[in-house]
Amino acid sequence: MQEKVFTIQHPDQFTSACLNVFHFQYLHNAIYKRYVDYIGKQVSDIVHEDDIPFLPIEFFKTQLIYAATPPPAIVFTSSGTTGSVTSAHHVADVHWYERSFRTCFAQFYGDIQHLAVLALLPSYLERTGSSLIYMVDNLIQASGHPDSGYFLYNHNDLYKKLRKLKASGTRTLLIGVTYALLDFCASYQLDFPELMVMETGGMKGKRKEMIREELHQLLCAGFGVEHIHSEYGMTELLSQGYSFGEGIFHTPNWMKIRIRDTNDPLTLLADGKTGAINVIDLANYYSCSFIATQDLGKLHADGTFEILGRFDNSDIRGCNLLVQ
Repeated sequence: MQEKVFTIQHPDQFTSACLNVFHFQYLHNAIYKRYVDYIGKQVSDIVHEDDIPFLPIEFFKTQLIYAATPPPAIVFTSSGTTGSVTSAHHVADVHWYERSFRTCFAQFYGDIQHLAVLALLPSYLERTGSSLIYMVDNLIQASGHPDSGYFLYNHNDLYKKLRKLKASGTRTLLIGVTYALLDFCASYQLDFPELMVMETGGMKGKRKEMIREELHQLLCAGFGVEHIHSEYGMTELLSQGYSFGEGIFHTPNWMKIRIRDTNDPLTLLADGKTGAINVIDLANYYSCSFIATQDLGKLHADGTFEILGRFDNSDIRGCNLLVQ
């Protein structure tokens, strides 16, 4: 079953894989099974991917969401403010994660060996357990380019590096946390139209939150590019969605987005309706592939989606299972 995840090509293959993964996780993930049973969902009634219950993402903060027997190879943790409860994603096979993000990256950006990968991720580098840093580490190493690497607060070095890469005509990706990209643009300005600037989202308490249009306008002006790329990922997922501009995200073939009603969280909405984002990530084979996030968004008929914000009232029926 695992090997089929990354070779999915057709909707019927995706549906079949979803049902197989659901049954596996229902049997082997104790918390997910308790949740499905608690909300009164009958396994015999699940005949389509849209029938599968989505586990509230909050469970990753207090429960072991794990469907494997051996101890996890690695545990990824989310960032958080002092004293806050962070999420933990127990990953049984780190090579499975590597295959997911490498295959996904290649699907949307081509051969990593044809890129210089620069990373401006200070808040992630300053803590441990980041799945994003693990991914970027791997991509930097895989690129094999001598100019690939990290930058912390050394913006002048980054500026010189970008100018050098532009002059040499090197295809370049700069991936950065949002506030750090803005800090760079406050002091430096480039005209590098070929540069791919990818923001990972988040001000991390360093700057006031901004709407996407305003943020991307500032970054486009600062780097001299036409569009800003974005990555949609999180600790609880082993796959990513990517946007090439305008906030429209694409997913790999083993990942899909569904939108749920914020007033009736067990009900899915039609395309074009705004609601809370549910994610199907079949790469989460040994944790949970069906996750109800705290993000608000909209799904389009072609399978692309938008992120419209977050909401606080995210508890849904069954969440008191957490304290039982």
